[in-house]
Amino acid sequence: MSSNFLRSLLSIVFFLSLTFAVQAQVNDEFSSALDSARAKEDNKKDSVVFSAKYVRYATLNMLKYATYTQQIDTTHYNFQYYNKQNLPWNPSINLGSYGLATRDLLFQPSKKIGFQPGFHALERYLLTSDSVQYYRARARYSELYAVGFFFADQVFKAKLTQNINPNWNIGVDYHATNTDGYFYNQDYNDRKGSVNTWYESPSKRYNMIANMTFNKLDAPENGSVLNDTVFRDPKVSSWYSVGTRLRGQRQTRPYNKWNDNSFFLRQSYYIGRLDTVNKDQPEMEIHPTNAIAHNTHIRQQRFVFYKNEDDTYSAFPFGNFKEVHDTTKVTTISNEFTYAFYLRPKSVLKNEAKLNLGFQNDLIWYADSISTDFYQNSSVKGDLSYKFSDRINFNLGVNQIVVGHNFGDYLYEAKADILIGEKVGKISLGAYSQNKSPEMVFNRMNYTYHQWNNNLDKTKTQNLSFMYSNPKLGFKGRVEYFLINNYTYFKEVDNPNDDGRLDKVIEAAQYGNLNFIKATVEQNFKFGKFHLDNRVVYQKSDAMNIIATPELYTWHSFYYDARWFDVLNLRIGTDVRFNTPFVTPSYSINTGQFYNTNTSLEFSTYPIVDFWATMNIKRVNLFISNNFTNQYLYPKGYYTVRRYPMNPANFRFGASWKFYD
Repeated sequence: MSSNFLRSLLSIVFFLSLTFAVQAQVNDEFSSALDSARAKEDNKKDSVVFSAKYVRYATLNMLKYATYTQQIDTTHYNFQYYNKQNLPWNPSINLGSYGLATRDLLFQPSKKIGFQPGFHALERYLLTSDSVQYYRARARYSELYAVGFFFADQVFKAKLTQNINPNWNIGVDYHATNTDGYFYNQDYNDRKGSVNTWYESPSKRYNMIANMTFNKLDAPENGSVLNDTVFRDPKVSSWYSVGTRLRGQRQTRPYNKWNDNSFFLRQSYYIGRLDTVNKDQPEMEIHPTNAIAHNTHIRQQRFVFYKNEDDTYSAFPFGNFKEVHDTTKVTTISNEFTYAFYLRPKSVLKNEAKLNLGFQNDLIWYADSISTDFYQNSSVKGDLSYKFSDRINFNLGVNQIVVGHNFGDYLYEAKADILIGEKVGKISLGAYSQNKSPEMVFNRMNYTYHQWNNNLDKTKTQNLSFMYSNPKLGFKGRVEYFLINNYTYFKEVDNPNDDGRLDKVIEAAQYGNLNFIKATVEQNFKFGKFHLDNRVVYQKSDAMNIIATPELYTWHSFYYDARWFDVLNLRIGTDVRFNTPFVTPSYSINTGQFYNTNTSLEFSTYPIVDFWATMNIKRVNLFISNNFTNQYLYPKGYYTVRRYPMNPANFRFGASWKFYD
């Protein structure tokens, strides 16, 4: 308790010191701005004042439709959710510490088709080609972001982007994370980065975007704690002293390590008439009537598990293997060609029909500890959309693999958005049909403790969805229904005789017809300067134990939101999240997979309470939070994955600073 109190005191002192320093700097900036204004008036010279509206960005998905940008986000809303494991809108189960293996808590089937390796445990931490932002900035733009300082999680990000000339921008993004964790062998670290560029010709017809991304994720494995009563044992003086099943250090340190590097290049050309919106303004948009594009994506992934110590405490399945070095390597080269045709009245964008046709070829080299194989897929894509005014938007999409290893995979999808009225709200309808090959890890595994060679059936999914939203009322509700045939998952092998040699041995399995319904309701209330945001998710299936997900998840955030002295934006609040008990999965260390066990064990669940404050002072965002605060009262701890305790109560502090002049 004294250690926690000292950390709390130091964090508050640091927080206040930084706040006063920033406020002083703001005052200096105001004084400087006033002097500059007087000088401008006296000297009668023109000058350009750059603001956030001149720093804008686009993403790959945006540029596939037209050339338009969005302004950077300068707010501090949701700034405290730095840990991707604990996003209220996408919660997870995990091994406890930042960066360790993670799985979605709520049911979210993937809509991807084609070849997929099937490793997802560290996926939330990856920096991918699709997530890169391409900037258009009149002045050099940079951002520094840091979480932690003297706390267990230390997250650092740096971004720099600049237009070399009005048509060409280059940017760099770098991330570095080091965490100590609270239990032995939880010291995760990663190094990630990207280099990107965006060129637009003076005629606005040719666009070229390119990026290179680099990921090195290093997640140690401690095999879980030995003490199953760690939260009730009075002899436990510190979490780090609790015994774990794997204890290797330095060259014998057990870990799962991912390396994920890629290169992406897209070139597009607009043919025919161009329609321009907000010409010569920062928010200018270029809408083509015909467009052709070519994408090239080269990606190399490497998944490694390593240990070099005796399995004294049975962290692994039966076997006398001291040194284990299991590796899977995947190299993919993709080329995609697209043609898009737009039909609309001249200079009117509210009534528009669009037809997009595409062809994609994937070349895949897959290598594990035994062999290397080559696969390829060719697929055709198309989507037809119609937008009537701003009230109706209808879209049909097709993605079908016509030749190759995953022949027969498809995704057919339909969407419709209907705006009834500004006060009444909007209705969104959706449906899709998917035929998907099992991911590679389900069909093939050549690792030290697990070997199989399966030929599983494709998974067929039918989905219907309905959503109603009314921003004026702060309401959004969504209902989804899934009918899934051959749902694919991992489970512990059947062991009716309780044979110790089969303990922790997993296999791929499929479940026949599975019905699943999911209802999500979001309702936000405002009482003057006080807000209450709510999110409730209800899930029900005839195979809840197979899916391993809770029936109910809720999240509530109550906070005070105000602006002080026309300079400081402040939010102070508390979050409470809760989910009902469910059959909790286990974690297979060397395969990096979550699996269902033969014992239907449900851990008790509790409300988890966090307190936080965020603020914005001009270009600086700050947050301070105390997470799992109710541990000081009840409960003393909890689990989301079998044998892996979640982090105890902790303080976090973070800051970001944007520069664009």
